[in-house]
Amino acid sequence: MSRRRVIAGSVAASVAGTGVLGTAAGLSIASYFARQVLSPKPPLPDVDILGYDEASVTLSLTPATQSPGRYSLYWDGRDSHARLGAVIERTDGHVVRELLGVDFGELHEGPGRFTGYFYAGPPATTLPLPIEDVSIDGPLGEYPAWIVRGPHSRGDRWAVLVHGRAAARAETLRAVTPLTDVGWTCLSPSYRNDQDAPADPAGRYGLGLTEWRDVEAAVAFAYAQGAGDVMLVGWSMGGAVCLQLLDLSAYAEGISRVVLDAPVVDWEETIDFHARLNRVPMPLNRLAQRAVASPTAHGHFAGLSEPLDLPATNWVRRATELRTPTLIIHSEDDDFVPYGPSAALATARPDLVRLEPWQVALHCREWNTDPDRWERVVREFAS
Repeated sequence: MSRRRVIAGSVAASVAGTGVLGTAAGLSIASYFARQVLSPKPPLPDVDILGYDEASVTLSLTPATQSPGRYSLYWDGRDSHARLGAVIERTDGHVVRELLGVDFGELHEGPGRFTGYFYAGPPATTLPLPIEDVSIDGPLGEYPAWIVRGPHSRGDRWAVLVHGRAAARAETLRAVTPLTDVGWTCLSPSYRNDQDAPADPAGRYGLGLTEWRDVEAAVAFAYAQGAGDVMLVGWSMGGAVCLQLLDLSAYAEGISRVVLDAPVVDWEETIDFHARLNRVPMPLNRLAQRAVASPTAHGHFAGLSEPLDLPATNWVRRATELRTPTLIIHSEDDDFVPYGPSAALATARPDLVRLEPWQVALHCREWNTDPDRWERVVREFAS
């Protein structure tokens, strides 16, 4: 049975008990922190393109740009895209990476965005399979989605691929080859607050507690197209979305398996992680978590249209409620979603959860550092 518990309590009293700041200042800081977690943000440049030639691109040096593996580079927003390979040279200020190809746009110096997507979606793609654009009727309107079929795809086996928070559907394309190889048709839907999808009424993320309804519409679409077996694949917050769908959807019994890449399996611990990272005093962090769950304070405090039951996202605590075979791929060096809860969930449910730990990879970049291993593990689990 689903557990939908809302934490009540006096937010003002919580602030007064922190002993850190006065009530007004504490509320202001905690509210700001909560809204940073919940607010959709456009993809912003995070790297400088310093130079290029036919075989290489020179980028500013960051932990991401010097990481091993294959990556993606956007510039001019999302109007230009290139695929990058191995590091050729590294100095104190820049890194030179192999240029594998420019998919669309013209390279030039200036700001760019370095991602783990690797494959870009339409208007151009190097994915060796065609992408079909479709629209899914969902709870807030029409949601754009992609269908990808391979030569071995079957019409009765559908994998629904759920991207992460503030990410794009292109994030999911790395899974298409191993899944279509073993017979799956891939459906990559958008969900609320994506750039090309309807906005949430409050313009805030629900951390999976609202987005699951949008992905449920994608599952319903797959069944309407002839699916008899459905698998969920989720990255980061997309993993939290998948877990809520399994808990709350009428379609949950038909989901045969789940693949989670760097998933949020406990939002409380993930928010704690970011509070420590951003030096937010723990009492104020706790206040923020209580406020977004409060039936009376969630709107004024965090701009939410409904309270968010954060304890319902703690699947380590709720491990006994899991019913679906699950593969978790997660890097011990993840810099955004802590690895610990994934390991704890696998320990709690070794009968149902298989954990594939990675090293070195930053958040959601396990495929990038070792695509052969990633695809082999997913192919074996999905077969």
